[in-house]
Amino acid sequence: MNFSRSGPSLTFGVRGAHVTFGRRGVTRTVGLPGTGIYYTSRKGYHSGYHSARSDVALDARAQSAATRRVELTLLFVLGILLALLAAAL
Repeated sequence: MNFSRSGPSLTFGVRGAHVTFGRRGVTRTVGLPGTGIYYTSRKGYHSGYHSARSDVALDARAQSAATRRVELTLLFVLGILLALLAAAL
């Protein structure tokens, strides 16, 4: 649990994967501990609206599906990297 000027937040998870619930929405982070390789996904207030440029805005369902595809792809790549790391040890 964290209290700051930007508001309270609550984080659940383990090393390498956690979810944070806060004033700005939900933030999910997965990564390889000790490598600096990670992926963060945000859902809620200002969840990437300004980071992607498009002439046609996606509706909420299409945006959610696109976000899910990216997250699943990154989790798949992370799984492969973890398997390679485990095989090397």
